[in-house]
Amino acid sequence: MDAAARKAKRMTDLPLYLMDEVVRLKDQAVARGVDVIDLGVGDPDFSTPPHILAATHAALENAANHHYSSYRGFATLRRAFADWYRDRFGVVLDPDTEVLPLIGSKEGIGHVHLAFVEPGDEVLLPDPGYPTYQGGTILAGGTPRYYPLRAETGWLPDLGELERHDLSRVKLMHINYPSNPTTASADLALFDAVAAFGLRHGIIICHDNAYSEVYFDGIRPPSFLQAKDATEIGIEFHSLSKTYLMTGWRIGVAVGHAGVIAALGDVKSNYETGIFPVVQQAGVAALTGDQSLLDTMRRHFQRRRDLFAGGLARLGYRVQIPTATFYVWGGIPGGEPSARFAKRLLDDAGVVVTPGAGFGPHGEGYFRAALTVDETRLAEAIERIRRITV
Repeated sequence: MDAAARKAKRMTDLPLYLMDEVVRLKDQAVARGVDVIDLGVGDPDFSTPPHILAATHAALENAANHHYSSYRGFATLRRAFADWYRDRFGVVLDPDTEVLPLIGSKEGIGHVHLAFVEPGDEVLLPDPGYPTYQGGTILAGGTPRYYPLRAETGWLPDLGELERHDLSRVKLMHINYPSNPTTASADLALFDAVAAFGLRHGIIICHDNAYSEVYFDGIRPPSFLQAKDATEIGIEFHSLSKTYLMTGWRIGVAVGHAGVIAALGDVKSNYETGIFPVVQQAGVAALTGDQSLLDTMRRHFQRRRDLFAGGLARLGYRVQIPTATFYVWGGIPGGEPSARFAKRLLDDAGVVVTPGAGFGPHGEGYFRAALTVDETRLAEAIERIRRITV
């Protein structure tokens, strides 16, 4: 047998990563000469702000930044994250024990399973939810255990329903608000309840808060760490990708429970040698520099939200106007399966969206569109969708 064919069993359990498939189908369409409007991958089209670029250029000229760095990150970066959390959420963190910079929040989300999950352990995952929660669980040898999110409950978890089942094998629970893909937001009451749930059952809560700064209508999402006793049972992942338009830079953070942060750090120290120092300096500039760019970004995305979500609604799609994230989560008319709908939209209209079923079975009947093209292209996308809808 070919040695390359003898993959570990976990690899057979690992599904194809959703975004890889979306990109593959888009690339095929582009190769056929299709004028594609890509609303698939959540990668904003805006440039990284100039003051961050200026700090990066200066750091690049310093030869001291051309070497390995500790997996723990620069002390200046940890302090900048701690200060940002204090100023934004009123959460006080020890930068030495409760803050851990990451090579993008996705890296930390994946690695946290290796610190706590063993074969036979279970991890509670939102359905629909970000695919990395599932992939990280499987690669650590754990068993995904999905909890449903439903439109009728505002895409929030039903903790009472979960407590009617045996939770003795559950080690971690992932939550994500503002939510990718559903765009739902949660309040502190929900976070208080989740923290209490985790404490009752000894389940570590992992909150993915990557979209907290992409909000609209003056509704500012909270941090999970603002909840009562949250730092006694959980951590939160954040990212500079969406907040500061730095998706390709790969810089994020895990904050919260010191023991969980230390264990995640132990995993990281065995897998990598820290964020490129130049990128860390850019992160400090982002966190400590002019924050008015966030208002500008939000205004752009809010105009796009209003244009696209409003256009879909006029065409008869079930759309709840999102108060956060740069996505629109749309219900598909007529009960058409989401994968078939997404393929038809690409083949017949040249518009890329992500099928809801790719985020979990309870995403069936929906699709996600990323508002990552300008308003002219979004208007064109609505017109193309109209042609195949009516």
